Amino acid sequence: MRREQLLSEPVLGVEERIAKIEKEPLPPNIGALLEDAAAEVPDRVAWNFFESGATITYEHLLAKVQALAAGFFHAGITKGCHVGVMLPNISAFPLTWLALGRLGAVMVPINIAYTPRELQFIVQNGDVEWLVVHDTCVTTLNALEEMPGLLRADRVLVVDEQPDGAPSKVPANPTYRPWADVLEEGNGATFPAVEVVLDDPMNIQYTSGTTGFPKGCVLSHRYWLTTSKVNAFRDGRKFRNILAPTPFFYMDPQWLLLMAFHQRGTIFFAKRQSPSHFMQWVRNYQINFCLMPYIVLKQPPDPEDAHNQLTKVNVYGMPKALHHEIEERFDLIAREAFGMTEAGTCLFMPMEATDMVGSGSCGRPGPFRKARIVDEFGQPVNIGEVGELQISGPGMLQGYYKNPEATAAAFDGEWFRTGDLFKQDERGYFYIVGRVKDMIRRAGENIAAREVEAVLNALPEVAESAAIPVPDETRGEEVKAYIVLRDGMTRQDMPVERIVEHCQAHLARFKVPRYLCYVDNLPKTPSGKIAKKTLVQSVTDLKAGSFDRTEGRWL
Repeated sequence: MRREQLLSEPVLGVEERIAKIEKEPLPPNIGALLEDAAAEVPDRVAWNFFESGATITYEHLLAKVQALAAGFFHAGITKGCHVGVMLPNISAFPLTWLALGRLGAVMVPINIAYTPRELQFIVQNGDVEWLVVHDTCVTTLNALEEMPGLLRADRVLVVDEQPDGAPSKVPANPTYRPWADVLEEGNGATFPAVEVVLDDPMNIQYTSGTTGFPKGCVLSHRYWLTTSKVNAFRDGRKFRNILAPTPFFYMDPQWLLLMAFHQRGTIFFAKRQSPSHFMQWVRNYQINFCLMPYIVLKQPPDPEDAHNQLTKVNVYGMPKALHHEIEERFDLIAREAFGMTEAGTCLFMPMEATDMVGSGSCGRPGPFRKARIVDEFGQPVNIGEVGELQISGPGMLQGYYKNPEATAAAFDGEWFRTGDLFKQDERGYFYIVGRVKDMIRRAGENIAAREVEAVLNALPEVAESAAIPVPDETRGEEVKAYIVLRDGMTRQDMPVERIVEHCQAHLARFKVPRYLCYVDNLPKTPSGKIAKKTLVQSVTDLKAGSFDRTEGRWL
């Protein structure tokens, strides 16, 4: 089997690989990594947006990034400027990111599914001065009564490039500028040399917070170069072709792009994730590395399943009972890992740890990372005991933007508090047990229960609410909302259709509860907080008695 052949290839041992990665210096910034790759493999394809046909070589990519950076500079974007980017998976997104990196500017990625309320919060909280927005998202921007925060209409750059390559017309707005014009103006133009160092901010990456509002993680060039280098070299293998089908406004495609640069390889971008097309993409483009959603196992078996060029795949949160099945069916090496927006890559399972397949372990600390498990008082627990995982090492978040209280609460000295419950075995392997934070994880999306509840509680007929996760075979978890109506209100006064409509107007679609349930009251703790654990443990079937929005019926 190909899997056995890959495992038999001679490579450095795990500890030697880690030491080698930590010893070698990082490039001074993201732009320098691209320059090095372009000098070494100028004619190699850097990326392929295969559904639109957009490809570019390293040499041409470097020139285009330089032109866009010049265009941005002459438009007024300089070092330290915060630039919101609200684009789907099209080449303008990574081009914009890389060009901002050349200038020392800061990208604030924005989910294209965000409602006007969510967009306004990110723009205001992130001190966004410029916005690069897709023409399909302009209606969301126009729904705002006025430009929020520091943003001005003449600093809005509209992109009309489509994921499928189809033509599109930029919305008629004489104040907004076409992004393509800025790129064209930068061709042949120059700009003063900008010193960009490893600890300069590159992103303000928003992640769901337990307060109900997203928190902006300040992520430096060091963060991105560390995360991408670790993933590129910790297995000691060559990954020439890499697949990235998830949205670029999340962190994964960003570090996967730089991972391809480190490997002098090609990254293949899809418009969006698709379990039904996933293995066909893998075969068509001879993919060597990807993040594999385990729901591909739910696709009908194909005689070609095992015929692929995958060297290794990362899996996250996969039920351990499926681990052997995914390796056998697709003849590949699947290894668990653990990472998060704030800390980048943290734990990984070495390729050679075949005895850990199906164990459910996330592995051990990777390069540049230390890990420990502590109790509620911050004291290390004994082997086998459950506590909170804490991570330390260079290249993590620099803090939460404009939120010193949250930053202080997130750290215990040098240690970052992950909010996840873990245990460790005698061999040093870590296992995730649950979450400390009040979060729901749906199809890879982190959803703050407090944010959902804040939107529900804004309805005048609602007295209080509680959002909890419901296990789901396809998406991991779905959102369920318990609704307590105000005295005198009935379900006829506040039907589920109106609740859903309200949520859809104020929440990105992946945050809208699938299940809704009316209750007379919610259980409380002695301190008066809603006792969500009691809610979950009080019934054997969390779906029973709920309205299923997807199926449009009461269960």
